[in-house]
Amino acid sequence: MTKYQTLIPKHFETNIEGKNTHLLLLKNEGGMQVLLTDYGARIVSILVPDNKGNLVDVALGFDSIQGYLESDEKYHGCTAGRFANRIANGKFEIDGKQYTLPQNNGTNCLHGGISGFHDKVWDRRVTYQSHVEFYYVSKDGEEGFPGNLKIMVSYTLTRNNEIIIKYHAESDADTHINLTNHTYFNLDGEGSGDVLQQVLQINSDEVLFVDENQVPNAIVPVEGTAFDFRTPKKIVQDITENDEQLIAAKGYDHCYVNNKPISQPCATAYSKNTGIQLDVFTTEPGVQLYTGNWMTGNDIGKRGYKYLPYAGFCLETQHFPDSPNQAEFPSTLLRAGESFDSETHFKFSIKK
Repeated sequence: MTKYQTLIPKHFETNIEGKNTHLLLLKNEGGMQVLLTDYGARIVSILVPDNKGNLVDVALGFDSIQGYLESDEKYHGCTAGRFANRIANGKFEIDGKQYTLPQNNGTNCLHGGISGFHDKVWDRRVTYQSHVEFYYVSKDGEEGFPGNLKIMVSYTLTRNNEIIIKYHAESDADTHINLTNHTYFNLDGEGSGDVLQQVLQINSDEVLFVDENQVPNAIVPVEGTAFDFRTPKKIVQDITENDEQLIAAKGYDHCYVNNKPISQPCATAYSKNTGIQLDVFTTEPGVQLYTGNWMTGNDIGKRGYKYLPYAGFCLETQHFPDSPNQAEFPSTLLRAGESFDSETHFKFSIKK
């Protein structure tokens, strides 16, 4: 059975709040393909050759825009913002002025609020078969955030089976920004079951522990904990440990401190079934490991299978959660007239 579903462009053509949506295709000489949509500036499919030369879709997602609109999990493959991850109590201050945001995750503001960047139709420009740029202007006050923010997100597919994601943003008022890509990966192939037997390495000595509201309250050494992925291990190995952090989150949903330059991978994942390896490189100071703990099974993916818990894992490169309220964290403050720039690479290969 094929491990990918041929998508029909017409199923991605609709109109949301006066803007048309589309399915876009990037491909390289080696046969790798990346399908994206301007709804959420998101990745829909990543088709990678496996160790037998067959294409495997390693990204979770849906076969139509309607699937994304009706899904329980809203963030598949999207550009998350204006602030990815959580802001405690939906509040922050800039120079003594308080801003109030929607609380859409308990008491937190998650991934930019109720109608974050995942829920917007972005403008697009396809310049080559291997490059696309998405543009969006987030108006002052949108979801409570200050400043008119102009954002560009580009995806480039290289001949080396690498997806390069670049972010650029400018604001006309001081604001906070934290952008990430929220692709759920399954290196066995989308819809092929859970990812618990896949092998993961995270090249980090420290992880952010969280309180009962999933807000960071400590930076902790990974040594001697279930959070130590410095040596490759199966995701399942320690996920059921009697650890209050894992129990509360039903698995991993934690941000790791990244001190690696973009020339070195911050994380690597591997499937022995397909031989596919994913290396993640980033300029960001953190990478959030999320193992799809809260998937409901209500969402039906591209090949017709239910997305049950642990159907995919995310490696969300980003600044730390709740950074606007935690002065000791790397700053997410973007001053008016300055620019925000960030870069993340997802590189695929066959493990030798």
